[in-house]
Amino acid sequence: MQTLFRVFVTVFVCILGTISWADGDAPATISAPAAGSVTLAEGLAAFDRVYEVVNHPRCANCHTGPDNVPMWYGGSEGPARPHGMNINAGQSRIGVETLICSTCHRTSTDLRSAPHAPPRAGLDWQLAPVEFEWFGKTPAEVCAQLSDPDRNGGRDWMGLAEHLVDDAGHYGFVLWGWNPGGGRDPAPYSLQAHVDDVLIWGVAGQPCPAE
Repeated sequence: MQTLFRVFVTVFVCILGTISWADGDAPATISAPAAGSVTLAEGLAAFDRVYEVVNHPRCANCHTGPDNVPMWYGGSEGPARPHGMNINAGQSRIGVETLICSTCHRTSTDLRSAPHAPPRAGLDWQLAPVEFEWFGKTPAEVCAQLSDPDRNGGRDWMGLAEHLVDDAGHYGFVLWGWNPGGGRDPAPYSLQAHVDDVLIWGVAGQPCPAE
């Protein structure tokens, strides 16, 4: 009976996590600049800001490689280091092979968490797909990756912006990056500014910085 109750609660919470935002209440909106209205220099400057966000610990710590190890901390909290307790998310990227991420990271539309408590989001906690690895990569490397549909989930620049807005609308990890709770540093700028920068970069032709 207790097992059935836990399953019911998990399903119910996951349903809550897919609630759509009411009209006018979306966490971010998409309004791309007109074609040809963004210079190359403006596009490169926008990508510099995009990189500041994706390289921030709130975003980069779960974009790790085939070792399947999430990272901890970074920023004002000190150098990033492998997740404590020898956590490994496995090839499943959710910890099925070892200890499933949701053992500690609860699924909830309330993103707040106490200091030192595991973060939570409206989607089941997991590492980004291994193809989306960008922890520790240079701006040029991340730019090339985000420009490549084979390494960004099959998306063009508009698809990247739509992904950000859709994930945030489900109280997912994108929205959590700016609302991490527990005294953690949020990602820089704002979600809307980040979406706008992706759109500016896209309209400019997705220019990448030199190595």
